[in-house]
Amino acid sequence: MLSPVTDADGAPFWEYAARGELRVQACADCAEPRFPPRPCCPHCQSFASEWLPVSGRGRVWSYVVPHPPLLPDYAARAPYNVVLVELADAPRIRLVGNVVSGPGAPLNSCDPGGIRIGAPVRVVFSGGLPQWVLA
Repeated sequence: MLSPVTDADGAPFWEYAARGELRVQACADCAEPRFPPRPCCPHCQSFASEWLPVSGRGRVWSYVVPHPPLLPDYAARAPYNVVLVELADAPRIRLVGNVVSGPGAPLNSCDPGGIRIGAPVRVVFSGGLPQWVLA
């Protein structure tokens, strides 16, 4: 399995995820949420930031089902999906992940034929990794 590569700006995202919390970085001055995390607000150029909890609800903005898998380590898991989820309470933020049948379920646990653009999803966590289930 791939592991997230953390940096100083993104490390809190993964720390919260390891606790089962979905949080996004936001500007502490103008309150604009942003992802990926970065040191400076792209809207007001402030360097002040905070991590705000979000509901974990969203919708599938886009998705793909790789055929064949692009990474050899994922061949046994095919077919699997990769989704881009637009967060309900921060619609300018879109997170990459997978739709699974439930927390801890394998990547190929959700029939790709059941995924549609606009489908409502909610976050679940497996080993500190945010994943999505159809809501």
